[in-house]
Amino acid sequence: MDDLTRWLGEQLDEDERIAKAATSGPWWHNPGKQWLGPDAFEKYDLRRGEEFVGYGGPHPFTGAVASTGPASNAQGMKDAAFIAEHDPARVLREVDAKRQALAHFERIWQHVRQGDEAYILAEGAVSKQIQIMASAYADRPGYRAEWRP
Repeated sequence: MDDLTRWLGEQLDEDERIAKAATSGPWWHNPGKQWLGPDAFEKYDLRRGEEFVGYGGPHPFTGAVASTGPASNAQGMKDAAFIAEHDPARVLREVDAKRQALAHFERIWQHVRQGDEAYILAEGAVSKQIQIMASAYADRPGYRAEWRP
């Protein structure tokens, strides 16, 4: 379990690194505005700090975090909404929440290691929770088949 917990912590570190390296945002998406082509970049001041995922909003087009195609493309609109919803700030909140859960599990494990009978019954449940949390990263290098929940 220590290997799994350590590996999961490394995955959270990687998620945090990627989120902090991304354009900060906030990211937003307004499907009511039509897509502006690349020539629109020349018409607006990109230094205003406003960003969006690929489709403008209530103010002028000022930059794009990701563009997913014309507003008439239904799948592109769904992709843009997904990207905006999973901006770096949200990822950082999720990383923090998962780290708090791991710290809580570690406190339980300390009681288990000390032979505290009140916590020994929780050992299996805690192990399963860590396995479930780690399974989200099963496609990353280092994940082991025996960690599957």
